[in-house]
Amino acid sequence: MFYFDEINKKRVLKSSLLDCAYFTTRGFKPEDISHTEGRLIKPEQTHSDNVEFIDKKSKYPDTDGLILTNTKDTIYLRFADCTPLVFYDKKQKTGAISHAGWRGTAAGIGVKTVEKMNSNPEDIIAIIGPAISICCYEVSEDVRDKLLETVKNPAGLYNNRNVDLKRINARQLEEIGVHTIDICPYCTSCNNDIFYSYRKENGTKERHFAVLKLINSF
Repeated sequence: MFYFDEINKKRVLKSSLLDCAYFTTRGFKPEDISHTEGRLIKPEQTHSDNVEFIDKKSKYPDTDGLILTNTKDTIYLRFADCTPLVFYDKKQKTGAISHAGWRGTAAGIGVKTVEKMNSNPEDIIAIIGPAISICCYEVSEDVRDKLLETVKNPAGLYNNRNVDLKRINARQLEEIGVHTIDICPYCTSCNNDIFYSYRKENGTKERHFAVLKLINSF
């Protein structure tokens, strides 16, 4: 279940399944992200399916998924309609964020992230954040078909040329054995007063964030 909270007097969205991650809302800037101990790291997103572990590097070019294994650093990725995927491995105490636009979703970036984490899918908590929903996401027939080909069972994931990116990502994860998944009900286009929407705002460069910092006691 998703609920609103505040960080540094700014509104954020959280899942009751995971304490160590949140999604920002309009007006939230990188400097508003708390990272008192370690580094604040974001990749250079390119709609790829490239996933990297956080190490001593400060830059992660051409990267749309980051895996975090330490409790000092904080990672964040940027979104405005694309689907934020947040993962936490209960056994290994590791986490990740991936950016799943239609290209990343078609390439299975969520599944690739879990595989790169070397996680047992049954140990994964997956949080699918605010993104454009099936009500507002019309695509070409070619894109629709590429997305639906990524799952064994496409039932309920499309309506003519409108597709459900959030639930396609969830279905991909379910089909490899991830059972604990929280799917955000908010559509970034319908709820453009809360989140940024690339489509609704004619290509806005503004972004909201998915943020992850691992907690020792989690």
